[in-house]
Amino acid sequence: MTIPSLFWHNLFSMAAGKNVGASVHARAAAPRTVRHKPGRSRLHWIISLLLLCLPAGVKAQQPAVVTFSLDFPGSEPSHYAISVSSNGHSTYDSDGKLSPDSEGDPFHLEFSMSPETSRRIFDLAERAHYFEGEVDSRKKNLASTGVKTLTYKDAGRSTTATYNYSMVAAVQQVTQLFQSLSTTLEFGRRLEYFHRYQKLALDEELKRMDDAASRNDLEEMAAVLPILQRIVTDTSVINPVRARAQRMIERAGSLKR
Repeated sequence: MTIPSLFWHNLFSMAAGKNVGASVHARAAAPRTVRHKPGRSRLHWIISLLLLCLPAGVKAQQPAVVTFSLDFPGSEPSHYAISVSSNGHSTYDSDGKLSPDSEGDPFHLEFSMSPETSRRIFDLAERAHYFEGEVDSRKKNLASTGVKTLTYKDAGRSTTATYNYSMVAAVQQVTQLFQSLSTTLEFGRRLEYFHRYQKLALDEELKRMDDAASRNDLEEMAAVLPILQRIVTDTSVINPVRARAQRMIERAGSLKR
């Protein structure tokens, strides 16, 4: 029997023993026409009290979360936010345009982050002291690259850092990771749109994606594998485009290894 099981077993045994004694005493002292059940009330009171006093470790804990956001008017997208939980559940929101004439197309995606990438993010957060203290370099005459915000939250900590450029190595690395992840997810978003509404645009988009991969500007390509696979298996797409999508899938596999 495990320790928690033994604890509850002993608790109910003690409570049950008190119930028996209390019930016998009650039957002896009270008139037969009246039935009291003080033992049951005492048992409920003991259980309620213990549930309130359970240590935090016994209760289900919420996963830790790291969030990165960028606000950079004039860039594409001009705003996005990525949230990654320690259990791998992740979200991406952006206002990137799907066409030059668009005023912005709000986009929301939920996906599962690979354990490897999730572990890197949380390792970098730890190395950056969970973004506590001063993160921005505060150097003058630096070109603006957008307002960046990193947030860390867990059961006992909630910290936020806003910066343009940081000299902290771990902050630089996690920033680059999130920016590359956004680039990947925006490619996936556009491929989804073009595959549905504008198949002739797929070839150029895949060329751009291939170039970005060659520059190591992509991250977590597993998140866009489903759309690449749909393009490969879609016989209505011309063969050169399907072949390019297949090469991107193979590249994603090599990057993962």
